[in-house]
Amino acid sequence: MAAESAAFTPLTLPVLPLDDEVVLPGMVVPLDLSDAEVRAAVEAAQAAARSEPGKPRVLLVPRIDGTHAATGVLGTVEQVGRLADGDPGALIRGRSRVRIGAGTTGPGAALWVEGTRVDETVPDPLPGQIAELVKEYKALATAWLRKRGAWQVVDRVQAIDDVSALADNSGYSPFLTTEQKVELLETTDPVARLKLATQQLRDHLAEQDVAETIAKDVQEGVDKQQREFLLRRQLEAVRKELREINGEQEGEESDDYRARVEAADLPGKVREAALKEVDKLERSSDQSPEGSWIRTWLDTVLEMPWSERTEDAYDIRGARAVLDAEHAGLEDVKERITEYLAVRKRRGDRGLGVVGGRRGGAVLALVGPPGVGKTSLGESVAHAMGRKFVRVALGGVRDEAEIRGHRRTYVGALPGRIVRAIKEAGSMNPVVLLDEIDKVGSDFRGDPAAALLEVLDPAQNHTFRDHYLEVELDLSDVVFLATANVLEAIPEALLDRMELVRLDGYTEDEKVVIARDHLLPRQLERAGLDADEVTVEEGALRKLAGEYTREAGVRTLERSIARLLRKVAAQHELGRRELPFTVTDGDLRELIGRPHHVPESAQDPAERRTAVPGVATGLAVTGAGGDVLYVEASLADPETGAAGLTLTGQLGDVMKESAQIALSFLRSHGAELELPVGDLKDRGAHIHFPAGAVPKDGPSAGVTMTTALASLLSGRLVRTDVAMTGEVSLTGRVLPIGGVKQKLLAAHRAGITTVIIPKRNEPDLDDVPAEVLDTLDVHAVTDVRQVLELALAPATNGAEREVPVAATGVPPRLSALGEGATG
Repeated sequence: MAAESAAFTPLTLPVLPLDDEVVLPGMVVPLDLSDAEVRAAVEAAQAAARSEPGKPRVLLVPRIDGTHAATGVLGTVEQVGRLADGDPGALIRGRSRVRIGAGTTGPGAALWVEGTRVDETVPDPLPGQIAELVKEYKALATAWLRKRGAWQVVDRVQAIDDVSALADNSGYSPFLTTEQKVELLETTDPVARLKLATQQLRDHLAEQDVAETIAKDVQEGVDKQQREFLLRRQLEAVRKELREINGEQEGEESDDYRARVEAADLPGKVREAALKEVDKLERSSDQSPEGSWIRTWLDTVLEMPWSERTEDAYDIRGARAVLDAEHAGLEDVKERITEYLAVRKRRGDRGLGVVGGRRGGAVLALVGPPGVGKTSLGESVAHAMGRKFVRVALGGVRDEAEIRGHRRTYVGALPGRIVRAIKEAGSMNPVVLLDEIDKVGSDFRGDPAAALLEVLDPAQNHTFRDHYLEVELDLSDVVFLATANVLEAIPEALLDRMELVRLDGYTEDEKVVIARDHLLPRQLERAGLDADEVTVEEGALRKLAGEYTREAGVRTLERSIARLLRKVAAQHELGRRELPFTVTDGDLRELIGRPHHVPESAQDPAERRTAVPGVATGLAVTGAGGDVLYVEASLADPETGAAGLTLTGQLGDVMKESAQIALSFLRSHGAELELPVGDLKDRGAHIHFPAGAVPKDGPSAGVTMTTALASLLSGRLVRTDVAMTGEVSLTGRVLPIGGVKQKLLAAHRAGITTVIIPKRNEPDLDDVPAEVLDTLDVHAVTDVRQVLELALAPATNGAEREVPVAATGVPPRLSALGEGATG
């Protein structure tokens, strides 16, 4: 590499400034003489050339932001004439680099400076490293020129062997900035300058490759959009023609679903799924059935309240006051709702509203007989919480798709009842009442109860997926209230996901309060009467509840009140009765007829069922709550009846086994009890449960059957005021049973005063209302001998030998709804 030399003769040259432009040695450039500074420099060079041999010479100096570079290029004016556009111009060739010195004077108006040429010699032959650099630069330049289609320039570049000239040739490159060209100009070492030019060319080619890739992708996207736009315009034109042919109006065109989806406040996953369906809709024709399915799906998604939530009313005392005002009794469920609101308020105060993607919903199962207020309680809960309320009737549902929805491939597919309930409520956190969940059936279409497992599981329902929507739906903030009459009819897996709250029947006092505060005002309004026109005394309400109705709930009581008020209104319109009128208990028979349920204790002793031996009073649980169950026993004639046991009354297997156990106990312990057990060997025993059309099952009638048989054999009557329940074993032990509260309420309604229960059921007495326990004499026993001692009346003279062939009685109706009785 040659070193820079200062042996050249100093030059005095006029300065030709170049604004934002750089000329390197070897370049030939045209300059416009319209510029005053350019014209002055050329004219000064021409004037100086008249006294010196050779072509006029100027110093080409780059000027950036008004500042001249320290290095310029000696240029010769090759020709002066007209440019292609007709303006005066000069053709100048760059010769060599000149280091600019001090200013001086000269002819003309141009600026004159002194300068020194820069030595740019390179050793010959070239070293191997420099030769490789030259080869690389030529290869890069050739690749770039070929991309631009400049094939004629490729040969010219390949013919350049001088290192300095090859590096300066890059000055023609249009992609170099002014700063990069100035850097090439000021780099006096030819080898360093060639390295710099090679790096600049390499960087540009890399950028060009990336730019070409991006441009290709962009162009492909633009082409696709243009093609899609063109096709859509063509499709719109075709549809317009079709509408004109069919006589349709422009306004009948479907809404712009894309705009609606983009404007809707949808979760990310839902928005993505909706936009995909919009794309399918736009590609489908109007005649395609898929278009109708997609529109229905999009309408359903857009109607869902994805971001709508109601604020819970955290006035705990106010919520409890609402529950107390709208429902009498039902303390368990009121306390549970109050606890839920209190905990939710504390979680909200501490920022624990959402934990792990799940909110603090609740799933309660309200189990109890009909008419106790389970359904209306759901509305009260929603009112107390300040939430929307929606009821979902599940009675008789047998299709799993009713819960999870239909697949969209089916004609007429719809979302499931849960999704429809959320849409109807208009909120993502309503109170949803799943009414009659125990009436859900199953068949070849699936098991709806199994589909409810995910809905009612607090650990899973935040990602509930309906078959129709096929997007996740958060149900974790919904309060689910499921109602049922029969606990055993609910699948165990489903019951495990719900918190059980039992609603047993009302006491007579509670019924009177409900009738006075709720039923009577409502029925007065429906009958078109004012409260000051008809007054019903509390004694009349109590008689209606006790003698005209016998139920766990208050539906029949309300119907009786409605009938009573209709009768008064009709008599007033006929002119038979003046208003205002006060209804007393003595007026009931005249207005609505005789009582239907006179307590056994109020009947004539000769007409009571227990007036003959072999009849005992038991207690049972039915779908309508607790009820009184009479058991009748008789012995067949030894000459006509075969030995053995006959059971009638549509009994289940468990109750049949209890009868066998009762009979076996008396046979083995008859002598001990002083009973003529020989009759059981020679004569057939018959046990009958009246209301034979009602199915009955369960073990708790064991003590009742034992007592009936013992009464029959001993001839001793069973006390009219005594009712009993309990399972009996072969050894005479009385075992615990269920439904104690409901059975005691039934005994209270039937006028029973003494109740016998198993000793191990004593803790269940805590659930029985205090006013009911005060009217009952409850005996907890452990052995059937104690039952017989309490239940059997004292023997009359010769009664032990008078064993009747049959015992008769009028069968009671156990259930107004035809529910099976459970012992």
